[in-house]
Amino acid sequence: MRLFRPVLPASWLYPEAIFRIRTTEKVLYLTFDDGPDPVSTPQLLSILKAHNIKAIFFCTGKRAEEYSDLMNEIRAGGYMIGNHGYNHYNGWRTDSLKYINDIIRASDFTSDRIFRPPFGRLSIKQKKGLPKSFKLIFWDIMAYDFDFTFGASNSLRILKTRIRPGSIIVLHDTVTSCANAIIGEFLTYAIRAGYRFELLEDAERK
Repeated sequence: MRLFRPVLPASWLYPEAIFRIRTTEKVLYLTFDDGPDPVSTPQLLSILKAHNIKAIFFCTGKRAEEYSDLMNEIRAGGYMIGNHGYNHYNGWRTDSLKYINDIIRASDFTSDRIFRPPFGRLSIKQKKGLPKSFKLIFWDIMAYDFDFTFGASNSLRILKTRIRPGSIIVLHDTVTSCANAIIGEFLTYAIRAGYRFELLEDAERK
């Protein structure tokens, strides 16, 4: 079963986490997981630049270390970088100490401020073990762009019909994702509908 929004128990389990920015303003927060990727990332950055849109990239430490030039390009473009673990471990299937150490290792290449659990899965013990500097970031909309059986047209439909003020949108910065194929049309649609895109650090300053 596909869940386009997190289920309620998630917000109960992680009350300090951010799933959506509470606001009445038509503002959206665009995020990309699992990169950087030598094929999809340059294409994506070009599309975002053409629309003058900033986004948050939750990068894995392993890929960030391997593609340091792309990380420099992301930073130089004024985008925000988040921690997505070093090895993209599933917290429900990983020893807590191993999981925490993996996140700390990734912080050297990504961020020690914001963290998104791979697959959205971490245990209460793992959450408590996170360094206090981290803020947990989940999402308000999951478009299943990574699922080729779902289809690009359906992913685009979810984006268009599910956005609301303060939505944090998760897409994926990988060659297997359809994000690059649909993002241009979605950005045009959202802007025409009166939305603007901000970084999470902008929300923190309000």
